[in-house]
Amino acid sequence: MLRPLNSLLRRWHRMLGLQRQSPPSWYKDRLREELRERRSAKTSLHKLSETSDVFFAIIRANYDGFIVRKIPPFVASRHSLVYAYMLGKYTLRWGFYRTAAILCKAPRCDSVREVVNPGKDSKLHEVALRHQIDPEKFKRVGRKLRRVWPLLP
Repeated sequence: MLRPLNSLLRRWHRMLGLQRQSPPSWYKDRLREELRERRSAKTSLHKLSETSDVFFAIIRANYDGFIVRKIPPFVASRHSLVYAYMLGKYTLRWGFYRTAAILCKAPRCDSVREVVNPGKDSKLHEVALRHQIDPEKFKRVGRKLRRVWPLLP
């Protein structure tokens, strides 16, 4: 991978500040799940989205210290759009949860560092419980925020 891209991804991963997962098999399981979803994708946009999820799973595992696969070598003609989509998709999700926590006046809103898809109320509920935020309030705020927050599929 190109040194500038690796440096950018490392800084981005630190900014996201996602919690390391346990057991280490979690990373392999996520990658398998993402690869399955990528294979079943039908449209170009869905394939791009799922490919970005595969790249994210590999990169996250690597930067968390669990090599499940090598980070794909960067080929501008093939990967520029995937990396751009991945950075946008996960940064927007991260920002969504941070903003929702702030709007809920969560006591430790700066500790809310999540990238799961906020499109489902069940995910909002899980995140709220993980961060000791009132789930009903968090879902209410999240529903309103989804109307205006740009989220990529």
